[in-house]
Amino acid sequence: MPHLHRKIKKGRPYYYIREIRRVNGKPTVVSQVYLGTIGKILQMRQEADAAGKPAKLQVREFGSLWVAHQLERELNTIGAVDAVVPPDKRETGPSVGEYFFFAWANRMAEPCSKNALEAFYRRTAVQGIRPVDIGELTSERYWDKWNRVSETAAEEIARRFFRRVAALYAGRPEGVLFDTTNNYTFMASKTKSELARRGKNKEGRDNLRQIGVALLVDRDTALPLYCKAFPGNMHDSKVFAQTADEMMAVLGELNPAKLRMTVVFDKGVNSLDNIRYIDDKPHVHFITTYSNHFAPDIAGADLKNFAPLDIEKNRRLEERGKAKDKILAWRTRAPFWGKERTVVVTYNPATARKQRYTLDQKLETLRETLLEFRANFRASQPHWRDPDAIRDRYIRACEELYIGSQYYHIEFTAGEMSFRKDLYQVARSQSFFGKNIIITDNHDWSNESIVQLSLDRYLIEHSFRSGKSRHHVQMRPVHHWTDSKLRCHILTCAMTLTAMKILEIKAAAAGLKMTAPAIMQEMRALHSVLVWQKGKKQPHWMIEEPSETQQLVLKAFGHFVNADGVLQPLP
Repeated sequence: MPHLHRKIKKGRPYYYIREIRRVNGKPTVVSQVYLGTIGKILQMRQEADAAGKPAKLQVREFGSLWVAHQLERELNTIGAVDAVVPPDKRETGPSVGEYFFFAWANRMAEPCSKNALEAFYRRTAVQGIRPVDIGELTSERYWDKWNRVSETAAEEIARRFFRRVAALYAGRPEGVLFDTTNNYTFMASKTKSELARRGKNKEGRDNLRQIGVALLVDRDTALPLYCKAFPGNMHDSKVFAQTADEMMAVLGELNPAKLRMTVVFDKGVNSLDNIRYIDDKPHVHFITTYSNHFAPDIAGADLKNFAPLDIEKNRRLEERGKAKDKILAWRTRAPFWGKERTVVVTYNPATARKQRYTLDQKLETLRETLLEFRANFRASQPHWRDPDAIRDRYIRACEELYIGSQYYHIEFTAGEMSFRKDLYQVARSQSFFGKNIIITDNHDWSNESIVQLSLDRYLIEHSFRSGKSRHHVQMRPVHHWTDSKLRCHILTCAMTLTAMKILEIKAAAAGLKMTAPAIMQEMRALHSVLVWQKGKKQPHWMIEEPSETQQLVLKAFGHFVNADGVLQPLP
């Protein structure tokens, strides 16, 4: 039977009507008719003649929205939302749950504002996948619907959603990762909000109000298990303290047998109260990092005590001929937070070299600056005669370079200015380079297990980076102006992150090793064609011939496109 076939030439798609039949038992192309680009195909509606050519063709983006719909059937976000915020008797149009779905499905494919959402869905084959009155998908309707979602309701929706995710994919994780980030907004200073506050922004946008987001991720699958929005000026340690009970409830559901579970977090969380909180949980342990400057004796340990680790990263370095860059480790015990803890100090030679080079460059810049200061002082230039003022200028020069002022000493004697480098301070700083202090209460774990779980924090950092991507999810900048809408937006983005991670898991199981953004980009190129024939009242649907990658994605969800261009379940 004839079907639609796509070829890519110089990066552009061209379409053909192709017919494949079995010849001597093998599928063989017996006919191929060139149609042209999508634009030319659309022109065929005016060029059709009475000989039976199509009177009208409608080409729509299909693959990306179909994937989102398949994921929705698994995750049931619509059901979770509608169970908490049921439709009102007088309510018309899509339910609150459907508004959540159409928001996160869009963020998987092409994130846009609520104002642009209607136009996005008019370009897709949504009516053939999940019929909806597209005219209802406006920013005004989102405002009305999301206004019904209270803080308590948003938290309950999140609990139900992540509980289902954990039941489907998480199993019983032995290690979980906790971290926070912030997302800037363009909210005006006078707009009332408990969430949007000014604070230190990790992207340098301290001038803007921001919203904090806490995330708990399963180490084995990288799936989010918990998400919480919090005021943008709240410190990480306080966020952990406020969310600890909720997170422990999540972990308790995942670990009913009360087996060992380890929480990994960075140095911003390890306050005395937080560590004591974990100490009081007999089945929960921790791995955290610690500042070198607060434990100089440990951080300055002699490298002759360090030994290479048998971890995957070191094995890859050796295969690439970079054995000298292997991560080394040294282990000891020391009192921290009122108890003796296991301490593993790692040393990364490549990082140490970069830090040493950076310090040398900054010290040279400081030396040149001080030479200029001395020349001005000797010449008795205006504003260069007061030693205290020159010392203040030196400190400001250090601050501009983000370096301490302890590396040079300035002296003024008998109308002369001199300066000298403090070699002890330089050597002390260099002894910290490339080193990272890891502390845990897992005393029976090997160095490799402790370090590997600490290194796996990159998984949650990758989730945050994915959430801030301009092409997918796009959690920030946030264009909502009330706390209820802000919470709905953050929850929608968390659903998107989770759905994309599940997409990667399912694709990998089908033999496709690709990131979710790459998969979605590929699926956006899979179109559906609605064909109206002369003399026929009802149109018929066809799906263009999928590429090899698209076939694998369809297979991951149990479907394929047959020779007639019809999407069908796998037999």
